[in-house]
Amino acid sequence: MIVMKFGGSSVADAERLRHVAGIIQSQLQRRPLVVLSAMGDTTDHLLEAGDEAFRQGNVSIEQVEKHHLAVMRKLKLPTGVQKEIKPLLQELHRLLSGIALIRELTPRTRDQLVSFGERLSVRIAAACFSSLGINARAFDAWDVGFLSNSNFTSAELLEESWEKIPEKIIPLIKAGIVPVVTGFIAQDDKGNITTLGRGGSDLSATMIAAACQAEEAQVWKDVDGILTSDPRIVEQAKPVEAVTYEEAAELAYFGAQVLHPRAMQPCMKTGTPVLVKNSYNIAAPGTRIIPSLDKKSLPVRAITTRRNVTLIDIVSSRMMGQHGFLAEVFSAFARHNLSIDMVATSEVSVSLTLDSDSDLSALKKELAKVASVDIKTGKAIVTIIGNVKRSSEILARAFRTCQLLGITVQMISQGASKVNISFIVNDNEAADVIKALHLDFFTGGKESA
Repeated sequence: MIVMKFGGSSVADAERLRHVAGIIQSQLQRRPLVVLSAMGDTTDHLLEAGDEAFRQGNVSIEQVEKHHLAVMRKLKLPTGVQKEIKPLLQELHRLLSGIALIRELTPRTRDQLVSFGERLSVRIAAACFSSLGINARAFDAWDVGFLSNSNFTSAELLEESWEKIPEKIIPLIKAGIVPVVTGFIAQDDKGNITTLGRGGSDLSATMIAAACQAEEAQVWKDVDGILTSDPRIVEQAKPVEAVTYEEAAELAYFGAQVLHPRAMQPCMKTGTPVLVKNSYNIAAPGTRIIPSLDKKSLPVRAITTRRNVTLIDIVSSRMMGQHGFLAEVFSAFARHNLSIDMVATSEVSVSLTLDSDSDLSALKKELAKVASVDIKTGKAIVTIIGNVKRSSEILARAFRTCQLLGITVQMISQGASKVNISFIVNDNEAADVIKALHLDFFTGGKESA
């Protein structure tokens, strides 16, 4: 058994759905299960409709209805499919009418609203696949064991899901059915629809793969896999053949938005491989995410950057050795709901980074009671993901590159996983650093095994 997940752009219209059907047909002997996102921009259109109903009292499902009915016509699906689609569209209209009437859009209602994207997608896709000879059947996630808590808009799957998912799915696979399952959504113990937050559709796929002990989880995107760098910065960027779970998580966190770290957690737990493929370029081998790599691999796997970062230097105004300083600093950030990216510390000082769109005035006022606070905007994090056993070599070459460019490294941090080395430069220097590092590690240098 394999799990094949396709994102919104991969199933955006009739042509893309037929293309996806071909990909599935090519792997039918591996007994696939398919997880789908909403079609194209449907989620955005649903949120816009909800906002219009909430703020203006206007109710319209025209964009959503028009697109999905047009896809059905182009696919020449049997009229019976409309018996599944029409009630969903009517339910969507009723929900928007309720929002417009009471002028309230709660997180619970928002989750129910956006769920229509995936629910419509799987029903139309399953009908398309069936018309092309695939024994496909559509399922909402809760019908195949997805149970979550009630943390609407960012729900967590409950432990019971690990048992319920294989209980529901394995018999379907054994019966020769290709289940087409909604990604991104689940249901709490009261029957409320929930969404799984960032990376939710990928998480749906990896959860099924891990719980059912699948051969692999395939995540089909619109890129050739995880690349050695951002192709918008480095034209020579190329797909990475394989990375570990830890490396993929670090890459995602520091800017390479291919697979969200949350999505890898189920497969990390079971050691299930994840294959990132391009649905627009099926010949590309993609990137395999696995527990460990061959010891002869190159020192650096990929280089990424996070732009528009704020660097904060905090120095204690108390005596040397005063205990509790760091606890006070991090508690202050927690109280102001600020998420820290990088940290470097000493006994009486700490340097850290966070996104620049945060309002730091209240934080600075609070910290000023115990420390001097220097806030510097316009910074960038450059992250090198590589072989921990060659970290000294990586550091030496990276710092040598910055020296040759005349660029000062303003802070450095090596993650607890030891697979990433991150440092701070000015935002307007980041692209030059990335290009030079990529040239050294991937293009110009001849690496030995």
